[in-house]
Amino acid sequence: MVDDHPIVRAGIVDFLSQENDIRVVGEAADAAGALEMVRAQRLNVLMLDLDLPGRSGLDMITMLRSKAPDMAVLIFTGYPAERYAVKLLQQGAKAYLQKTCELAELLAAIRSLGAGRRHLSPGIAELLALQFDPQARQPHAGLTDRELQVLLKLARGVRTEKIADHLALSVKTVSTYRSRLLSKLELGSNNDLTYYALKHQLLE
Repeated sequence: MVDDHPIVRAGIVDFLSQENDIRVVGEAADAAGALEMVRAQRLNVLMLDLDLPGRSGLDMITMLRSKAPDMAVLIFTGYPAERYAVKLLQQGAKAYLQKTCELAELLAAIRSLGAGRRHLSPGIAELLALQFDPQARQPHAGLTDRELQVLLKLARGVRTEKIADHLALSVKTVSTYRSRLLSKLELGSNNDLTYYALKHQLLE
């Protein structure tokens, strides 16, 4: 399990340890720890939060799959499914659960992934289906992962300099992403980006 909140890890690990057919073999609090854990042992399922120190879970999916192609990644996060689920499933994650899900669904997801299957809740299945309906697709569905990350930070009012620092980009590059976002979404200002994100429930 990879999550930077010790209380969350402890609670989930304690819950899972009560199941006879599930064994937690490792924990990590950041991206570096997750990669080390994957290198050190063979894992059937990796529970991965998206908001991690050092490197976001969004950036790690491809890297993790390259190091452990047979390992199933279960995204377990507080972010709404509308924001990242489809992109992460397309990148190779096998399940996407929000931390508000029922414990029974978490168990079902882990068991499905452990048996080599995907786990798609009805809501996630609907989001995937919408990808094949051009009229139903939202404008932000065509954004790249990095564009979406910049959009969400700008929508929260984060300054360009801080975005650049957090994403390890130059200020000029962030400004370029901003211009691209305004063009793709047909918006005119940062306030418009905030309104757009709120309207489409992209912010927590």
